[in-house]
Amino acid sequence: MTMDQALLRQAVEQVRQRWPQVRPRAGLILGSGWDGALEAFQVRDTLAYAELPGLGAAAVDGHAGRLCWAACGGVETLVFQGRRHFYEGADWTPVALPVFLLRQLGAELLVLTNAAGGLHPDLDAGDLMIITDHLNLMGDHPLIGPHDPAWGPRFPDLSQVYCLRLGQRLERIFQTLHLPVRCGVYAAVTGPTYETPAEVRMLRGLGADAVGMSTVPEALLARAAGLRVAGISCIANRAAGLQPRPLTHEDVMETTRALLPKLRAVLEQFWKELPHELSPTHPVA
Repeated sequence: MTMDQALLRQAVEQVRQRWPQVRPRAGLILGSGWDGALEAFQVRDTLAYAELPGLGAAAVDGHAGRLCWAACGGVETLVFQGRRHFYEGADWTPVALPVFLLRQLGAELLVLTNAAGGLHPDLDAGDLMIITDHLNLMGDHPLIGPHDPAWGPRFPDLSQVYCLRLGQRLERIFQTLHLPVRCGVYAAVTGPTYETPAEVRMLRGLGADAVGMSTVPEALLARAAGLRVAGISCIANRAAGLQPRPLTHEDVMETTRALLPKLRAVLEQFWKELPHELSPTHPVA
């Protein structure tokens, strides 16, 4: 599957027409159960995903499906309240659109959040993990197809997808807020089924600390497009075979929502410190 470049550009023009003065410095994609973290921001206006060409309404519980023109700590930000997933059966267009929109509007960095299954023995439901690297096990890649220069070179370097400086800043914030956190590798699979116990053993053997069904495609695209990337996983459950009962999306949502006060506090502090990470000038693409 490829992406529809014409639809991506239509979406950018629609946002520019709706918000002529929008100039985001950063972007934030809120994963399953993270919707309430928007309370850390002052929202200027919202736009339903269904109104944007190529994006479409969110189809998964816990994803509100709204684009929010917002700010926190004086940093203008586009917050994507929920995401589209590859397993929903469309092409890569709705997954790529948030990153493309940020790149075209001049944003410098993107923070990705998700709910994930814990694979590392020290990760349990309710823990938080800063993503330091990833495994793309989705069997596909969003950059397959005709090359568009908007996504950088044909063969992007992925030596460091997740910005070390941003990760270190997040780690210091967790410590300042007296919140435990781990750093680890996130594995992305397509879903929508949860992994089998055998697959979990395989993932652990490959070096993954957590597993989910998102985030990696957006990180790949953002890094290729020149955005700095940070990622946070909320460990919503132990992966299959590592806990005594079956996995459900309801449990994922319940665990993530219970952590919302901590998640909001981390994001709010990170955005207050974000001016230290942004360039003095703000060129618009």
